[in-house]
Amino acid sequence: MNNELIQNGISRKEVEDSIKTIFKYIGEDPDRLGLQGTPDRIVRMFDEIFRGYKEDEKPKITVFQNGDDGLVYDGMIVDSGSFYSCCEHHMMPFFGTYWFAYLPNPKGKILGISKVGRVIDYCAAKLQVQERLTRDVVQMLTEALGDEHPPLGMALVMKGTHLCKTMRGARKEGMMTSSYLTGRFKSSAALRSEFLKMVDNKVRM
Repeated sequence: MNNELIQNGISRKEVEDSIKTIFKYIGEDPDRLGLQGTPDRIVRMFDEIFRGYKEDEKPKITVFQNGDDGLVYDGMIVDSGSFYSCCEHHMMPFFGTYWFAYLPNPKGKILGISKVGRVIDYCAAKLQVQERLTRDVVQMLTEALGDEHPPLGMALVMKGTHLCKTMRGARKEGMMTSSYLTGRFKSSAALRSEFLKMVDNKVRM
């Protein structure tokens, strides 16, 4: 591994030396056998889990013209999956499950549904708070569908376990729920209730 590799004006060696200093601060010996390769592994891990700061890692969001295949669709489309991120307050992981839904504009574009998970992974791959992560994902997906005929509404619910709460501080188990709603999901109580009922049913399964 090239320890002189420069990223954002900082060499890899500087970062590894800082990690060794942290080891000393907590009472460890950074030169003992089990830790000798750890600074390098941590730097490589940082490159992977914090790739959300790199513009070239930003996912290409595939969209299709609504109706091009002969079907104009304006019903609810729902996707769900898992997410992993890192808390900006204590730099500890938080992770859980997301539920995403949107109403395509009949005159607009349709999302390639696999891209939702990729956008969530990208937005989560930086120091975050769950509330901002929820908003960032919806905004990025909305922008991909364009301003001319924007989606009729988007909704995202995220439920996450935060290790900064379970491992330190309060030391209590429990999930944090955040949501971000736009368009008809925000203005229509019936539509919002329909989506949240789906979320609730999946949580109980």
